[in-house]
Amino acid sequence: MSSSNSHPTIHWQPIALLLVAMLSIQAGASMAKSLFPAVGATGATALRLALATVILVAVFRPWRARVTREQWPLLLFYGASLGLMNLLFYKSLETVPLGIAVALEFTGPLAVALLGSRHLRDVGWVVLAVIGLVLLVPEQGSQPLDLVGAAYALGAGACWAMYIVFGQKAGNVHGPQTVAIGSCIAAAVAVPFGVAHAGTALLAPALLPVALAVALLSTAIPYSLEMVALTKMPTRTFGMLMSLEPAIAALCGLLFLHERLSMLQWLAIASIIVASAGAAMTSRAPVTTAASGEA
Repeated sequence: MSSSNSHPTIHWQPIALLLVAMLSIQAGASMAKSLFPAVGATGATALRLALATVILVAVFRPWRARVTREQWPLLLFYGASLGLMNLLFYKSLETVPLGIAVALEFTGPLAVALLGSRHLRDVGWVVLAVIGLVLLVPEQGSQPLDLVGAAYALGAGACWAMYIVFGQKAGNVHGPQTVAIGSCIAAAVAVPFGVAHAGTALLAPALLPVALAVALLSTAIPYSLEMVALTKMPTRTFGMLMSLEPAIAALCGLLFLHERLSMLQWLAIASIIVASAGAAMTSRAPVTTAASGEA
């Protein structure tokens, strides 16, 4: 009698690939902050999306996709939400620690997962997420959370939710080429803001190596790794593992940016992680929170 059914094999390779992808994204976000003094958050967003778009267009060749008139609205909303998400997320990083910004941003995909559920048990995940959000506001005597930066992060989360909804519909049409088309639209949305803020400073040769590294770490590398991981694991498992991203972001913020969080803030991040993992585990609808969207 075979025991394979009672003892399913754990495939560690896709799990490792996904963890590396999340680490790559957050390392890229940490590196992007080094561009802020020179070109600001909007300039860093413009550089990242412009270079990432060049890479994605070269890899996926979106001109081969035949887009109909009916499909263009989906692609436009998909790309616009991606561009706005990146702009708002990088703006939040000006005043909010990386781990907290990612935790706040994660309310977007969490909301998508919970809105598709009609189970009373999922109310518990909402309560846990709300507790996490409340705990993110430190007590008196500690460093207060910048409310404008927090609003930017929550706005990025709302854009992430729209990115998921429109991305799932648009992705069913052209697959990977949708990513390249969406990135082109996102760059068209974000680059004008960067140019208006930083102007010709965006063309400084000294910035190119760092900007290219950010584009690779935040886009090209995680895209490739996640595509492999997602084909080798259930979507629900993928979503649960992605819930670890706020913790990875907080660790990257500590290691690379020396951003220290209070115990309450760590508890808040843990609450949001558990809520996100729980929502992914109990949700019937397969909602992916791929880092191809996450800033």
